[in-house]
Amino acid sequence: MVQAVSKPYSEADFSVQITEDRTWRIKEISDLKSAIRQGDSGTQRVLLRALVTICYAHWEGYVRFVAKKYLEHIALRKLQYRQLGPQFLKNYFLPRLAHTNSGKLTVAERCAMVEEILTSSNRRFNRVNEDLINTKANLNFEVFADICVVCDVATKPFSDKSAFIDVVLLKRRNAIAHGEETFIALGDLDEVADSTVFLIRAFGDALENHVVLQAYKAA
Repeated sequence: MVQAVSKPYSEADFSVQITEDRTWRIKEISDLKSAIRQGDSGTQRVLLRALVTICYAHWEGYVRFVAKKYLEHIALRKLQYRQLGPQFLKNYFLPRLAHTNSGKLTVAERCAMVEEILTSSNRRFNRVNEDLINTKANLNFEVFADICVVCDVATKPFSDKSAFIDVVLLKRRNAIAHGEETFIALGDLDEVADSTVFLIRAFGDALENHVVLQAYKAA
């Protein structure tokens, strides 16, 4: 588990925290993969089911952890929205805009919100709204894509893994978690483990690059 400073004040803090969090997750996947290879057929059958649940847990856990740390790192800069990329001002209003779907806002209230949007560029981003990085305990590709939008990360590099995320990780994990007799073939071992590690690394690297290059700042 991460034992570094609690808040990612500097670029180095952010890098250390997400690397430490990634390392123990990947090691656990690797250790389980080794145990499967060394086990007898009965043990392999059980551990392969466990591998799916562990891989999903680390996929969801790492995405939530890194996204939160990324936004927290930027919030600690206390920059004005005009100094940040446009997605950050959008993020500020997204939770409130969700409430407008209820149709309960009057025209005057909606106009007031529009006025606030137009005049909020001098506000400072100094607090992370965790609702924006809610994995909903059901991190399918659509939910993941929403988190990518919030973090201003391109989803295209991950699109080839959408079926893996939705079917292999999430659907099979749900079936196993609900006690269904779903089994994983030994031949799927490398795909399940290696694809999960790839996704974990790719998402962490994308946000680390944003931090190092300060890509979150306005052009």
